[in-house]
Amino acid sequence: MCNGRGCGCWHEYPERGWIQFLIMRILYEKPMHGYQLLEEIESRSEGCHKLEPGSIYTLLRRMEERGLLESKWERGEGGLERRVYKLTSKGVEALKMGLTSIVKRKRLFEDLINFYYENFEKQKEGEKGNV
Repeated sequence: MCNGRGCGCWHEYPERGWIQFLIMRILYEKPMHGYQLLEEIESRSEGCHKLEPGSIYTLLRRMEERGLLESKWERGEGGLERRVYKLTSKGVEALKMGLTSIVKRKRLFEDLINFYYENFEKQKEGEKGNV
């Protein structure tokens, strides 16, 4: 679990751009309400990323306004109504395009990482041998 201090997390709050892809990915699998999404994001990030309820609902409303999501009120446990979100066909297409971009970016990062190991880590090992 991340406490924000030395837990190996890059930063406490995820960037809005990729958090939208994560939300769409989760909703692609199963429609759910906002608090379920909060729990799912925290779980999938191993506790490193926690969104405030107000933040996620603002983000969900914006995504719905852009046609990426749609919602409807459903009666939940105890008779309470809650808004359940699901991905639209436009959202599925945006998710697919975004993930395509992420895959290409991953290839670029892999190339940069390989360059780093070949050019800098090997030099470190050579320096250790000379000590």
